[in-house]
Amino acid sequence: MPWSSSRSNAADVHRRVVEKYSEVLAGRLDDALTLIDPGVIDHRGGQEGDHHGIDAWRRKWEHLNEEFQDVSATIEQNVSTEDTSVNRYTLRSTHTGSGRRYEVTGLDMVKVRDGKVVEYWALADEAALRHQLGLAGA
Repeated sequence: MPWSSSRSNAADVHRRVVEKYSEVLAGRLDDALTLIDPGVIDHRGGQEGDHHGIDAWRRKWEHLNEEFQDVSATIEQNVSTEDTSVNRYTLRSTHTGSGRRYEVTGLDMVKVRDGKVVEYWALADEAALRHQLGLAGA
């Protein structure tokens, strides 16, 4: 497979995962999960550690759907290689509990195999999120 075709495949799958999140928010979680490999590894790090499998991914999206509304993500920049895609994005949403709007910048990276996400890493500006939600001292 030529370099450019491989590179665009990883970027395309990554972009479609971001777009499919709107389906999650519309209650069509199963549709969104079609781009996630059943054995996916979500490298969350921190105290949570890695999460394995599509059920963990489903629980993550269900939790996000409960906590946030009016979510939109803008991909500011994408860098892709043969099987990996990295996005720098801006995420905007409303926190369900407080009703406060926020906007944060983040980075996420996916590894793609056979058109599905097999590994995922993410970093978001949690300090900015906590500040905007009034939780900076918590």
